[in-house]
Amino acid sequence: MQTETALKALVKEKYGEIADQSRTQNAASCCGAGGCSTEVYNIMADDYSRLEGYNPDADLGLGCGLPTEFAKIKKGDTVIDLGSGAGNDCFIARALTGENGKVIGIDFTERMVEKARTNAEKLGFNNVEFRFGDIEQMPVSANVADVVVSNCVLNLVPNKFTVLQEVFRVLKPGGHFSISDIVLEGELPAKLKEAAEMYAGCVSGAIQKNVYLELIEATGFKNITVQKEKSILLPDDILTHYFSQEEIQSFRNSEAGIYSITVYAEKPLIEEAPCCAPGCCN
Repeated sequence: MQTETALKALVKEKYGEIADQSRTQNAASCCGAGGCSTEVYNIMADDYSRLEGYNPDADLGLGCGLPTEFAKIKKGDTVIDLGSGAGNDCFIARALTGENGKVIGIDFTERMVEKARTNAEKLGFNNVEFRFGDIEQMPVSANVADVVVSNCVLNLVPNKFTVLQEVFRVLKPGGHFSISDIVLEGELPAKLKEAAEMYAGCVSGAIQKNVYLELIEATGFKNITVQKEKSILLPDDILTHYFSQEEIQSFRNSEAGIYSITVYAEKPLIEEAPCCAPGCCN
């Protein structure tokens, strides 16, 4: 098992490479981390092209949902996007929050931040800002955001509880988040977890769905709702690199599943003392 530092270094290196790939290249891969499928189709991401504010230069096909569509963003809101990549969700959010709002994207991959800033400059947006930083220690003051969004990023972070605590900190009282992420139901084969690490943690960093929701509750969030859920099917041409046909069939017949979920939750207007960790509150 790799250390948190090693896993974060792996993600940073891989997503630095992804920043220079096209959406077509990323769409043929698992979370965009290399050409692992012989069929060109998007394994996890949803189609953004119909949404206002969509910019193809910012769409690297790395997401697993449409959190901005469900985020209830209003005109004038301040929105923070965790793991903002080339800026796709930020530009969608900007279309919703308008010229009087503010959008802050945070990413810890320098090449992604550079690409996002270039895209923002091309679009002439002066209220969309991209900051280099770790979402476990966000370069943002407390109580500044009306909405936090994120798309297929927490599964890449070893310490998800720390990130959720940071989300709670930066949200204004009464603010909320909408986050799309990968979760599991049932135990995946060890070989699959090891293979997923080679694709920058698309699956290996995911945790059980019930544990994911418990972490959100333990942080102090209220009104937790799963806004959308879809099953993720890994194609055979990926699995055959790591499994025999018998093992693939056994996996297909098992109860283990990989899912994309979009989760909504609110920070209470009056803060309560959060739990120290999941399971400590009675």
